[in-house]
Amino acid sequence: MSGTLRLVLGDQLDHDLQSLQDLDPATDRVLLAEVADEATYVRHHPKKIAFLFSAMRHFAAELAAKGVPVDYVQLDDPANTGSFTGEVKRALERHGLGRIVVTEPGEWRVRQMLDGWAEAFGVAVEVRADDRFVCSLADFERWADGRKQLRMEWFYRAMRKRTGLLLTAAGEPEGGHWNYDADNRKPPKAGLDSPGPLRFAPDAVTAEVLDLVRRRFADHFGDLEPFWFAVTKEQALAALDHFIAHALPRFGDYQDAMVDGEDWLFHSALSQYLNSGLLRPLEVCQAAEAAYRCGHAPLNAVEGFIRQIIGWREYVRGVYWRFMPDYGQRNHLNAQRPLPPFYWTGATAMNCLAKVVDQTKREAHSHHIQRLMVTGNFALLAGIEPKAVCDWYLAVYADAYEWVELPNTLGMALYGDGGVMGSKPYAASGAYIDRMSNFCSSCRFDVKKKQGPDACPFNYLYWNFMLENHDTLRNNPRMQPILRTLDKMSDEKRTAARDDSRRFLAKLEKETRDAA
Repeated sequence: MSGTLRLVLGDQLDHDLQSLQDLDPATDRVLLAEVADEATYVRHHPKKIAFLFSAMRHFAAELAAKGVPVDYVQLDDPANTGSFTGEVKRALERHGLGRIVVTEPGEWRVRQMLDGWAEAFGVAVEVRADDRFVCSLADFERWADGRKQLRMEWFYRAMRKRTGLLLTAAGEPEGGHWNYDADNRKPPKAGLDSPGPLRFAPDAVTAEVLDLVRRRFADHFGDLEPFWFAVTKEQALAALDHFIAHALPRFGDYQDAMVDGEDWLFHSALSQYLNSGLLRPLEVCQAAEAAYRCGHAPLNAVEGFIRQIIGWREYVRGVYWRFMPDYGQRNHLNAQRPLPPFYWTGATAMNCLAKVVDQTKREAHSHHIQRLMVTGNFALLAGIEPKAVCDWYLAVYADAYEWVELPNTLGMALYGDGGVMGSKPYAASGAYIDRMSNFCSSCRFDVKKKQGPDACPFNYLYWNFMLENHDTLRNNPRMQPILRTLDKMSDEKRTAARDDSRRFLAKLEKETRDAA
């Protein structure tokens, strides 16, 4: 047997991918496959499935146009085995190939799968490092080794120094500070609107995919149409240019804001393109930096945007691979309640949650504050079992892959990893949501009330969370001011918080049982 099978996964749609280097068109084949296992290991949002299948089909056509031999297996091919392993086996046999080359996958379960191929197929398997990231997994390990705390801020500064982004000629941070997060917390003001992301009309290839997804995944959570995502590198670059030109200048000020009726505000909506390989992180960050250098966008906006990419995005990948496979089983606060049905239906009187779930259903997207401080914060306060929450986040967002979703959800939103990701639980009462959004003004509950059936549930759930987890959190330095306030609270207020929470959570558990 001679020649190499070069497998390209659905989140590796990059023409400079390491597994495509040194390809010999005379002997090698590239394989891309739409497989049922990947579409259903969680019940992915139909928009995500359609986005990836269309982008994969366009990518395969681009390779073929360059003279690269490509095997493309569509989901509805009668011979499709439904798994990567099955399709790799078929391709090896079809072409008599004796070697497999693949770029390292993003998810642990896929890495486990391909680690068994050498023995199963009797061929050599080469797994190449994914150089689309600024920080390799080996480099992250070197950075993390010996540190008691893996704080993102220190990692981020190291990435700034490595890339040279937003540094002066002397190697110092632009403006004298590494982080301008304190300038990026403005609440929304009346009349605030946004340009929204650049939208693309489906072409014939995408229309065919939409028909397939409509037939095969109609029972999955989420609206398939309108479908407007970029599905090629060229389109993704146009979406990047649109964001830089129209939204980046105000991104910093309002990146934490939430406005009813404004799904996007000044967020980029580029994460699904980054995470699928259509965009590379450095090209995105360099475009943002250029906007600062020419005076188009202020420093707080550009620094905050770059931090999300070479800071958080790279950092969570390193955390994921450092602590897997047991990381996903952690449950530091021993949260056990099942996921409420409103995460799927949006049917709740809590307006903030209803609005965020509705946007997620329509767009397969919500921004980081909606995820962390609304759906995530509620799950934290209500003690929802982490795996159920993580599975929901992985299923409903177009940009979700386990390597980026799991640390953000389990670690940041739920404090389920006991402080690997966050130095304290990101718990908040209704006051935070009221300050950063206009959701509360049209809610059935009163965010100003702390007790009783008309009070915002976030208010009493917040203090009940502190009461239930007091012993677990008492040695956390960042929790001391809150716990001191709790210790001084009257018995009457403590009892009210417990009673209101028990009433609310008992009703929620009944609704969950009834929906099962």
